[in-house]
Amino acid sequence: MAIRRLFIANRGEIAVRIIQTCRMLGIETVLGVSEADRDGLGAALATRVVRIGPAPATQSYLRIGTMVEAALRTGADAIHPGYGFLSENPAFARACEENGIVFVGPTAAQIAAVGDKLAARRHAEAAGVPVVPGGAVASPGEAEALARRVGFPLLVKAVAGGGGRGMKRVADMASLGAMLDRAMAEAGAAFGDARVYLERFVASGRHVEAQIMGDGARVIHLGERDCSVQRRYQKVIEEAPAPNLSDALRHALLEAALRFARHIGYRGLGTVEFLVDSARDAFYFLEMNARIQVEHPVTEAITGLDLVAAQIAIAEGRGLPVDQRDVAFRGHAIECRVNAESIDRDFQPSPGVARTVWFPSGLDIRVDTHMQSGSRVPPFYDSMIAKIITRGETREAAIARMRHAIDAARIEGIDTNLALHARVLAHPDFQRGGVDTGFLAALLEPGEATRDGAREG
Repeated sequence: MAIRRLFIANRGEIAVRIIQTCRMLGIETVLGVSEADRDGLGAALATRVVRIGPAPATQSYLRIGTMVEAALRTGADAIHPGYGFLSENPAFARACEENGIVFVGPTAAQIAAVGDKLAARRHAEAAGVPVVPGGAVASPGEAEALARRVGFPLLVKAVAGGGGRGMKRVADMASLGAMLDRAMAEAGAAFGDARVYLERFVASGRHVEAQIMGDGARVIHLGERDCSVQRRYQKVIEEAPAPNLSDALRHALLEAALRFARHIGYRGLGTVEFLVDSARDAFYFLEMNARIQVEHPVTEAITGLDLVAAQIAIAEGRGLPVDQRDVAFRGHAIECRVNAESIDRDFQPSPGVARTVWFPSGLDIRVDTHMQSGSRVPPFYDSMIAKIITRGETREAAIARMRHAIDAARIEGIDTNLALHARVLAHPDFQRGGVDTGFLAALLEPGEATRDGAREG
């Protein structure tokens, strides 16, 4: 069925991004906005705007009934969940299915299958995909027994977790019990699910993910991305393709992602995430995200594909828009997430009015944002306000273009992490490529600037 009117159950830059594609496809858009987002760019661009509740997400963007009712009331054929909020909530997808609304994403059963980290591990094992040694624990005794087999250091991870919440590193047996209690309490508060599991901690690991796309019958990959520049398990910079991977490892990783997606008959856009053990030249399955990713623009930049348009085509039942043989990769792309935060005050969010917002434009420079001069950054949501994406025929060219874009950008009235991006891009280890997930934490240690010669932003 052709989608005529699409309800967007999200906000910020991803809402603007979806609206842009819908405009090109001739699809009307209805944007659900909280009280805090009534005057945002998304509200100005959408065909129609519907107020869904007060500013706090628990009273607006996280209310399934409100979203479904708003879509029905405005005559929407489909709902696009974006990322975050309800995007990976199987109950939301199920509510859409039960009310005859097309959910632009995988089925409720598939979301549930990969949203539970232990279930996802079992699917990975069944598909012949390597997983990090570990497993579920329900008591301190079970945790101690498994820890002896896995060895230290290890990670306690929330079964229903994401974004680093409910995740604790454990150095030795003496601290296991306390960390287990903290992780379970944090997971219960954040997700309503206190279950945890243990995994071996890989000291020198890279976060590499494969972008896949399926229509329920066929699955293809759109290459991989490196997301290893992270702070407290939150991605900061992403790039595609992943630098300094052997051809054999790259091929094996992409094939493993395809096996996993085929095993569950995946439909829609998804990302299979892996931990690459640099010391062993091996990789392990981490999780699958059953939605569009924040970093999808770098894949679009090197493939020339519109991934939101692809999501819509699959949701309409038209199948995959391309075959694997038609996917061609060109050059290298980098994305920097611009956050409203103060890097000098332990990255505290910096809400307020951005008096001036200006980003450079030009050949192979793309900016995804919902910000304009005078836009307000509310204190209720994630602090990301923009994504700068650059592409070059080589990685060096993409980095040079990004350094220019970061230097030229102007945001006044709020604090941002632009200076941190400039520092990372100038670092010789990043420029060589292949840094691990501990790179940024080491860079932020006192005295790092004098050790490596990098300038403070």
